[in-house]
Parts: sequence; C-alpha cells; structure tokens
Amino acid sequence: MRTRNTALVAAMCAGLAATLAACGGGGGGGEKDPDAGTNGVGKLPAAKIETRARTAAGSADAVRLSGNLVTKGRTYKLDMRLKGDGGTGQVSTEGSTFELLRIGKELYLKADAGFWAHKGSSGDGQSAAQSGAGGAADTLDDKYVKIPSGDPSYQRLSGFTDKSVLLDGLLGLHGKITTGDRGQVDGVRTIRVRAGKAGEGGSLDVSLEGRPYPLRLHRAGGAGVIRLADWNKDFKLTAPDKSHILDYGRQIPDGT
Repeated sequence: MRTRNTALVAAMCAGLAATLAACGGGGGGGEKDPDAGTNGVGKLPAAKIETRARTAAGSADAVRLSGNLVTKGRTYKLDMRLKGDGGTGQVSTEGSTFELLRIGKELYLKADAGFWAHKGSSGDGQSAAQSGAGGAADTLDDKYVKIPSGDPSYQRLSGFTDKSVLLDGLLGLHGKITTGDRGQVDGVRTIRVRAGKAGEGGSLDVSLEGRPYPLRLHRAGGAGVIRLADWNKDFKLTAPDKSHILDYGRQIPDGT
C-alpha cells in the first residue's frame, strides 16, 4: 500500500512539474527575456533606437506610407507607395480626392470632375492647373494631367511622391526622447520611443523584428498618425497611356 501511494505521489509531482515548465514556472527560470528572438534594439537607449530607425528608413529602397497628416490647418489622408525614383498613390483633403504619379521628374495628377470643379471655383492662390478648371472639369474627369515643373503646384504635389522629403519631414521627434512601451503593429513586435512629456513631442514604434524600421508614427501635437509598411518591397511605376494624358497648357480650355 505504501509503495502504491508513493508511486501515485510521484506521478502527480511529475505532472505538476511538466505544467510548471510549460507555464515558465518551476523555479530557477525567472522572467522571460523580452528581447529574446528580437533584433536587440529594445536594449538600446531611446536616442539610439530612434537613430537606428531613421538609418534603416533612409537606406530602404521602398516604403508604403498611409494615414492622416495635419499641416497648416489642413488634414490630408495619404496612401502612397514611394521609392527613390518616384511614387504613386492617393491623397484626400477637404472632401476632394486625387491620385498622384511621379516617375523621375514627370508628375501626373488624376481626379474626377468634382475635384476640378471645386478647384476651379476656389479662386484663391490657384496654379495654372487650377485656373479655369471649373469650365474644363468634364474634360479633365479621370484623366492624367501632366504638371510642368515650373507650375506653383509642382513642388507641393511632388512632395507627396518623394520618399526622402516625406520621411525626413515626418520622422523627427521633438524634445527629450525616452523609451515607451512594447507592443505590436500589424503583428510585428515593436518598441516605442517618445519625445517630450507623455509623448507630446511625437512617438515612433520601431520594429523589434528584422531591421529596425519605423512602423508607426504619432506626430507631435496630434498632427496625425502615419503607418509605414512594405519596407523594401519594390513596385513598378508605369507612365499613363498617352491617350489618357492631358497637357493643360495646350489642351484644356480656359473656362472663359
């Protein structure tokens, strides 16, 4: 009887030991290393994490940038794919949506008639692309308009398609940088670095897997949240068919 009880106790202890091991218990194990299996940047000081993230972003060949950007009192909703020689995607603001495509120095804009009618009637600070556009709205509907480099709108619009310009302008944090919480962005483990008191100077979620790319940015002062994805995933930039391109300097009526 004593032997049977001893065997039963031994079996119960073995089962308990296996359960504790599966749960990370059992003594002597301590807490699990939060940096196990990561790229190790979580162990670095906050300023170095930010530097590593900016370096990784700057060396990447391509990225997809999406989210909301608030600047000069206007909110822009972006979904852009960018690389060194251009970019393509969609921008929405103040109820209007348009598509941008840049290949090298060639910049194209495509929008529906409602966009052009609105721009043509705004009357404030219009570029050549916008002047008289109200009368030409039907002509412009769903066509690619090639924007000359000398047009006032060229610099503003091409900035949305320029990887270096956007990343340099967006990724900066303002204030003393500290390390925040660990979390996940689209299933990828991240470490957050933040600037200023309670992150009021902005925060950046940096990947703990693979290269330390920035995956999400909360801009300072609540000026938008941007996601950065598809790092180094190449894509093709193709010029529109000539039959779908209008050179507004020659082909679009002036609306008078």
